[in-house]
Amino acid sequence: MTAEFQVPSALVPTRESHFIRYCKHHVDGTWAVVDVSLDKVQSNPPLRCRRRPSGCVIQKLSNGYSKVIWVEHVEVDDKGVHNIYKPLINSGVAFGAKRWVTVLNRQCERLTSVMAINLPTNEVNNMVLTNPEGRKSILKLAARMVTNYCCGVNASNAHTWTALSGNGADDIRIMTRKSDDDPGKPCGIVLCAATSLWLPVPPKTVFDFLSGDNSRSEWDILSNGGITHEMAHIATGKDKGNCISLLQSSNSSQSNMIILQESCNDPTGSYVIYAPVDIVGMNMVLGGGDPEYVPLLPSGFAILPDGPTGHGGGGGMAEASSGGSLLTVAFQVLVETVPTAKLRLGSVANVSKLITSTVDKIKAALVS
Repeated sequence: MTAEFQVPSALVPTRESHFIRYCKHHVDGTWAVVDVSLDKVQSNPPLRCRRRPSGCVIQKLSNGYSKVIWVEHVEVDDKGVHNIYKPLINSGVAFGAKRWVTVLNRQCERLTSVMAINLPTNEVNNMVLTNPEGRKSILKLAARMVTNYCCGVNASNAHTWTALSGNGADDIRIMTRKSDDDPGKPCGIVLCAATSLWLPVPPKTVFDFLSGDNSRSEWDILSNGGITHEMAHIATGKDKGNCISLLQSSNSSQSNMIILQESCNDPTGSYVIYAPVDIVGMNMVLGGGDPEYVPLLPSGFAILPDGPTGHGGGGGMAEASSGGSLLTVAFQVLVETVPTAKLRLGSVANVSKLITSTVDKIKAALVS
């Protein structure tokens, strides 16, 4: 297998490795899933990450739950990690076993939401939740949106971008990619602007500000200063911040667009990711149609603690009341509708201005 392990920031290189995976079901009912890198696999350029025996043991419990023991054991060259991320990386929170278990738990909660039959009475007033097939389609669309966002934050072997500028903290990295014959992306030239910075504010405070409807007009250009209304809501976890929402702004210049947003909060980090979707495409998805053919250009935020604060004893980000945050802001913008068109410098300047303005608004609202 080949895999990439990522922290959502251009300041932390992806860990790419080749390995074999061995799965075994033991007679006592437990499962073992183990990865190990192959010594003789050659790569050009050489891989910076080598997996020693790593993986998990899954034990079935009598109450219908599962007990998971996870071990991460890797050799890695972390010379490319920027200084503001080193405390987080060195603590093991970013790539370690705790993150694996946390992501696994979050995914299980998400699957529970997909299979939910008895819906909360206060949520039955929107059409997404009353249509099981539409609910599944929305969840699939949101999952693709989050994946595409993460692919746009880091350059890697699997998702190659051409870097145009930026090489340090607070610098904006502008990358470009041509999209052609891909039903899930608009056709043309896409620019991605990404920057990472430190904020002297706890991660939970940053997450609540960026995911809240009432504060969206303070930073989102799509809202055009108007009030954002939540048209639909799907809970994807026990934390009330873990949800998928359909939003519409009262002052939006594009009345035919709806904002699809997913926000999630777990002990290792948070996301607030969104993308405008036209009403025709969204109605198709709500009816249970195939979401793979709905074009998306996701933007949003990844929020991480600036160190291991609040992660002892399984505590979540809500407990990390002290310490600062590492915030990554990333936008994907279609600047040309023809893939063979030449990239204009004005387009790069406009995207840079957009991300700079957004960062300034967030700083003004949170730091001051």
